[in-house]
Amino acid sequence: MGPLTLITFLPAAGAVLIALLPSDKHRLIRWTTLVFTAAVLVIAASLYPQFDRGMAGINDPKSFQFTEVAQWIPAYGIHYYVGIDGLSFPMVLLTALLCFLCIPASWGINKHVKGYHALFLLLETGMMGTFVALDFFLFYVFWEIMLLPMYFLIGIWGGPRRIYAAIKFFLYTLLGSVLMLVVILVLYFNVRDPVTGGHTFNMLMMMDQGNQSGILALQSVRVLLFFGLYIGFAIKVPVFPFHTWLPDAHVEAPTAISVILAGVLLKMGAYGLLRISYPILPDATRSLAWFLALMGTINIIYGALCAMAQTDLKKLVAYSSISHMGYVMLAMSSLTPAGMNGAVFQMFNHGTITAMLFLLVGVIYDRAHHRDIAGFGGLANVMPKYLGVTAVAFFASMGLPGLSGFISEVMCFIGAFPVWQTFTIISIGGIIITAGYLLWTIQRMFFGAVNPKYTGLPDINARELFTLIPLVLVIIFLGIWPHPVLNLMNTSMTYLGQLVQHAGGLL
Repeated sequence: MGPLTLITFLPAAGAVLIALLPSDKHRLIRWTTLVFTAAVLVIAASLYPQFDRGMAGINDPKSFQFTEVAQWIPAYGIHYYVGIDGLSFPMVLLTALLCFLCIPASWGINKHVKGYHALFLLLETGMMGTFVALDFFLFYVFWEIMLLPMYFLIGIWGGPRRIYAAIKFFLYTLLGSVLMLVVILVLYFNVRDPVTGGHTFNMLMMMDQGNQSGILALQSVRVLLFFGLYIGFAIKVPVFPFHTWLPDAHVEAPTAISVILAGVLLKMGAYGLLRISYPILPDATRSLAWFLALMGTINIIYGALCAMAQTDLKKLVAYSSISHMGYVMLAMSSLTPAGMNGAVFQMFNHGTITAMLFLLVGVIYDRAHHRDIAGFGGLANVMPKYLGVTAVAFFASMGLPGLSGFISEVMCFIGAFPVWQTFTIISIGGIIITAGYLLWTIQRMFFGAVNPKYTGLPDINARELFTLIPLVLVIIFLGIWPHPVLNLMNTSMTYLGQLVQHAGGLL
């Protein structure tokens, strides 16, 4: 059994073990979950020194690493095929890190503890599987596996409007999944394995334009397929106007699930576009790159303006995520090396920064039992350590130099500007708006007169710091020395940009 199979199915094995434990052994259940997520993190981290940074992956089977192939349903060309390259490995590391940190952050969950932790581990299996799958059928299975645990985690352990939020999340995601399934079937029936001659779900074979035939030769069909995949993935990003499920899901979800939603699940939309749409339909992608840039620009400005209007701290962070994922869309539409690298680096950095923000929202909510920004005031005098950690997260989110968000945002703009000058200039306005609403939030919550109700509020504790300090270190370290992550992705992302730019085809 290879390392990718281990990091994918170890959490599922943990979920089975937890299902067998007595329901009243809360402490044992929590520690068991922590051990399994820690094991996944250790295995994922152990791949880092072994990863060959010179191998591109993307559409070349020989340059994917830690690959494992086995027949699953051979009659229909379905295989268990996993591997990683410079696009997927940073997402694997991010997922492993955030899942591990989310378990101590879930220590306060006292309702149906066994079910919560079992579903969380099942969710981790779905996320890991999505990032390592190289067979489209397998990818779709893992994509769907994520849906159910997330639905129950929001619907059972969420806030007062949890049922509404869970159903909305489920329906939106299901719509995207159905569209993706239609595209998968069209590709399957029009792509042939060059060795066997049969239809195949092998993603890398689908990326080889020589294996495509039938209606895939029609320009209109390729455009329709592009938009089918786009809607499926744009719902996950989320891109305007498919974003409305996100604020509701974030507000109602428990803290750790908000972290996973923003830190990992939103990345899957952009990852799907880069992993599937770009190399399988490169000509359509190249011709419609302007559309991706336009939607990215709308996301940046619209998300930032909505964030500024929020009075609920969690909703503010949720809308800021919509804005920051716009940077990813704008950068990846440029197809330049700086833009492609900046997009994936922004995905990684947004994952760590927004995870911190949601964890910090959880800290203050556990004490005050509300998230109304105007209801606080003077917290700097009461919770100085909390202010210090919050300041790091807020400044990283607004792209302050010396923190990781600055590097990735600058790379996004450097990559996008030569191709989309107008969109980039408009998008830079998002930085000003972001700085405005974050500084205004700090001023309202932490400075001025202390709200008499909160003079005895306890400062952040050791368990909470345990979940936050690793993220602080990552954000500062990558803000000063980004190469450890950039080196992982550079070869793959530069190659993918060139692949799309130089693609032939009808468009």
